[in-house]
Amino acid sequence: MGPVSLLPKYQQLSTWKGDLAKMTHLQAGLSPETIEKARLELNENPDVLHQDIQQVRDMIITRPDIGFLRTDDAFILRFLRARKFHQADAFRLLAQYFQYRQLHLDMFKNFKADDPGIKRALIDGFPGVLESRDHYGRKILLLFAANWDQSRNSFTDILRAILLSLEVLIEDPELQINGFILIIDWSNFSFKQASKLTPSILKLAIEGLQDSFPARFGGVHFVNQPWYIHALYTLIKPFLKDKTRKRIFLHGNNLNSLHQLIHPEFLPSEFGGTLPPYDMGTWARTLLGPDYSDENDYTHTSYNAMHVKHTSSNLERECSPKPMKRSQSVVEAGTLKHEEKGENENTQPLLALD
Repeated sequence: MGPVSLLPKYQQLSTWKGDLAKMTHLQAGLSPETIEKARLELNENPDVLHQDIQQVRDMIITRPDIGFLRTDDAFILRFLRARKFHQADAFRLLAQYFQYRQLHLDMFKNFKADDPGIKRALIDGFPGVLESRDHYGRKILLLFAANWDQSRNSFTDILRAILLSLEVLIEDPELQINGFILIIDWSNFSFKQASKLTPSILKLAIEGLQDSFPARFGGVHFVNQPWYIHALYTLIKPFLKDKTRKRIFLHGNNLNSLHQLIHPEFLPSEFGGTLPPYDMGTWARTLLGPDYSDENDYTHTSYNAMHVKHTSSNLERECSPKPMKRSQSVVEAGTLKHEEKGENENTQPLLALD
């Protein structure tokens, strides 16, 4: 038999309603399955959610060198979820998030979808974002590396477009818990293009995505990668955490190994999936709004993430498809290359190259 409350019944009811209101406010929009997943995988306990958040907030005083520009409950919660409710780790990530922005002020100046550099990157498909999620509820992001026109888009603007996209997506509490998958198609990515991926800009990207953003990445999948992408790994390896290395997979042109981790029904045909080819303009239209046009300048002067959150599905349905300017996968749907002896290295994390 549990402990007996000495409060009058009306006070017990009032207290219970207050706790429920707090819980539903912070876990609004979550399915019962996702709430249970957060409890089991992330140690999320609705009974002490506010205490956990406040303990992270109390640590802010220890870093007077950083301007914490947002400290509300919902914002701090996403950092706790990203670090499985280890409060010290969550605060460290929160501090790095704002420190990264302080150290790279130019990157976050005019940080909105209609910034010319970000807009160009979005229109060129950096990143692509699939409407459907995988069987674990994770959002799937796509990068077609060969689409990088270096005379048109700087690497920094592509990184800004990816970070802005993640800022929009992470507003969804389901994605804070379920996380993301990134697929990079390297087919037709030239050696000349690869030579522009210097250690300094790769380090900038890794710091922004791995060390300074409250997202759970369930996997980074390389498809159709040439030999020099393997060589690039030696440049970025010192900047990767062990946990990150173990979640980077090289599939080569063996899409069967990709399908073992991401089911074909969640993938477009470029990756041997059953969905139609990816429309490059889908995510750009979502961020830029119903007036989006890749031929005319976008005229809005502000960007509202909450507006995008509620209207994106309608915009995607209403806007006509735009053909994607991208390289073709070397493996066509329906003609997957079966794994043969000696090909196992393609399915292993990059760590296996050690």
